[in-house]
Amino acid sequence: MTHISRRSFLIGLAAVPLAASAGCVVAQSSPPAPGAAPSGKFTRTLPIPPLADSAVDAAGTRHFALTAGTGSSEVLAGRTTATWGFNGSMLGPTIRARRGETVAFAIDNALSEPTSVHWHGMHVPARYDGGPHQAIEPGARWEPTWTVNQPGATLWYHPHPHGSTEKHVYRGLAGLFLVDDDVTDAIDLPKDYGVDDIPLIVQDKRFTSDGALDESDPTDVGLLGDTVVTNGIAGAYLPVTTELVRLRILNGSGGRTYNLAFSDDREFRLVATDGGLLSAPAALRRLLLSPGERAEIVVAVRGGSDVVLRSVPADDRGGLDRTAATQFGFTDTLDILELRPERTLAPSTAVPSVLAPIARLDPATAVAERDFELQWFMINGAQMDMNRIDFSPTVDTTEIWTVRNADNWPHNFHVHDVQFQVLDIDGSPPPAHLTGWKDTVYAPPGRRIRLALRFTEYTDPAVPYMFHCHLLLHEDQGMMGQFLVLEPGASLRPMRMGTSAPTTTGHGGHGS
Repeated sequence: MTHISRRSFLIGLAAVPLAASAGCVVAQSSPPAPGAAPSGKFTRTLPIPPLADSAVDAAGTRHFALTAGTGSSEVLAGRTTATWGFNGSMLGPTIRARRGETVAFAIDNALSEPTSVHWHGMHVPARYDGGPHQAIEPGARWEPTWTVNQPGATLWYHPHPHGSTEKHVYRGLAGLFLVDDDVTDAIDLPKDYGVDDIPLIVQDKRFTSDGALDESDPTDVGLLGDTVVTNGIAGAYLPVTTELVRLRILNGSGGRTYNLAFSDDREFRLVATDGGLLSAPAALRRLLLSPGERAEIVVAVRGGSDVVLRSVPADDRGGLDRTAATQFGFTDTLDILELRPERTLAPSTAVPSVLAPIARLDPATAVAERDFELQWFMINGAQMDMNRIDFSPTVDTTEIWTVRNADNWPHNFHVHDVQFQVLDIDGSPPPAHLTGWKDTVYAPPGRRIRLALRFTEYTDPAVPYMFHCHLLLHEDQGMMGQFLVLEPGASLRPMRMGTSAPTTTGHGGHGS
């Protein structure tokens, strides 16, 4: 491999829209003392994304319709901001479906440029994955359909156009996709959507003096904002009417990692991660959530006692040195949402001590091991090439992937189609919040994270899935690769994009 300096990368990318450059200073505030009173800046009721309209046909297929388009939103109180959204001016409706149900979508692109819709965390055929190979041209319609076959979980959908994902998500194209099943139905957790079961899409934005989204001067991890926007608005509060409230939290930011905590340092229960319920709730006071990750937490409130959910400085700076931690937002304190309980609250049932069984993947059955080194805008020294297939797992097999951040920047790692299990971090068992099903994991500098993955059901010799860093600028600049899932003994017939002949290589995952 030819070694290229970090400076050379930055100089070479200087002319690219939304490309990396140093020098963005993010506004910071000093951490409040435990128990500090809310600031009084929470002036607007949290909007709850509506459940998407759907219709079930005679064959039992549930149909949804989405349109990606432009609009204007009052993200900041009293100011109008040009935004993008699905079926509205910003964000999108919450899609809800059950395991075993066949879903079908009619997705129209009313933008002036191509986009796509990726079902993040969904087990889905590659041709309907919504990655960069499934671009929807302006004025065109895309009609994916598949049968939902995975545990109940909080997933999400967002664009994935090659080279411009950060811009599309930053402008507002994102929404939740909730999967229900018999297990989630039976678990005694808060589940009244919008009442005690609350979706939270958390993003950071910067604004110009006239209220427009500021897309200038990104850092090496992308656009970092000094304003937290929750479900599309800043300064949100949630009226709480029950003793327990379940928060389904999505880090929908492009580059910012949040370290979630409450203003009085109260304990909360983590009950689910990316791919669904944990085997047992984990009692936490802090939870690090990198871009693309989801978490479901249950928190107890006291009547008439307000409390703020906020992001506080990461306890270990996210594994970064002091300079990098400050530059990339790991020392910031940012308020996300005020919980405002009524004086008299409806009683809630205690969080169960047992949630859902998790079948562990056995590393001894793995048929391949692959290594992924994350550095700058590359994985294993290679940038994304739409015509290169990096490797091809065989269906119904388990593999072990080792991910290492070789950089002094934050990275994370996301895999399409599968939920994985974290086996260990530098040889030690994962902490409680990483013991469930995951599709995205934070990768601190220097750490080695071993993952177990099993590829099931769907094969395609032509259409690939992606693996990439989910810091969206990194993805846009080429920190991504692709793989095909094949039947035993099948030959590759990879798609051809542009004029280059497709190739196969081991760059994306050196394996044995």
